[in-house]
Amino acid sequence: MRIGMVVAVEIDAVLERYGEPQRMEKHGEFTVRVYNVHGSELIIAHSGVGEISAAACTQLLISVYGAEMILNFGVVGGLTEEMSKTTACVVEKVVHYDFDCEAIDGTAVGQYAGFPDVYIPTDERLRAAALRIAPELKQVICASGDKFVADREKKEALHERFGADICEMESAGIALTSFRNKVPCLLIKTVSDGISGGAEEYLSEVRKTSAVCLSVADMILEEGL
Repeated sequence: MRIGMVVAVEIDAVLERYGEPQRMEKHGEFTVRVYNVHGSELIIAHSGVGEISAAACTQLLISVYGAEMILNFGVVGGLTEEMSKTTACVVEKVVHYDFDCEAIDGTAVGQYAGFPDVYIPTDERLRAAALRIAPELKQVICASGDKFVADREKKEALHERFGADICEMESAGIALTSFRNKVPCLLIKTVSDGISGGAEEYLSEVRKTSAVCLSVADMILEEGL
């Protein structure tokens, strides 16, 4: 199976776990590493931060490498007290909270054409498999946008408006691109900065939480989806 993995900032965790790839290729500014992991071809695209780059890498993995599923792991901000540091999550659905066409067509903030509401779903079968393999995962709603949310009040507002549990900067681009291509998508996350944390907590915890998150993702790959 060809599994495409989009990695924003956690590439060090990949290198520490898997070492040097079987091959490495450049596509413009994007670096792609190819590994044989647990009997599958794991194709890892290092996107960098943000929705647009993450969407571009997702399309690259699908169009150029023929990825049959998309896996993303990464660190996130927690939007509730429950989402404490290193809480492992599987994303049920994503809202792109800074996508806004309300003034044009009256749709709700975050709602894309063709969707019944503001949420972009991930693949139900992959989520069920992940929860079976790693039952400690908490199923969550992710608020995704092109901004790092450090302020507690802003985190609380995202939770209150969208029912979101976590926030980050790539999942909407990954989930929407996967959905449009009819390629199943699985998003595994761990919390680096809690509701009261900000950039300082993120910077102190990102390395550890990245490793925890990839460990969970690797366990899921090893067990098979």
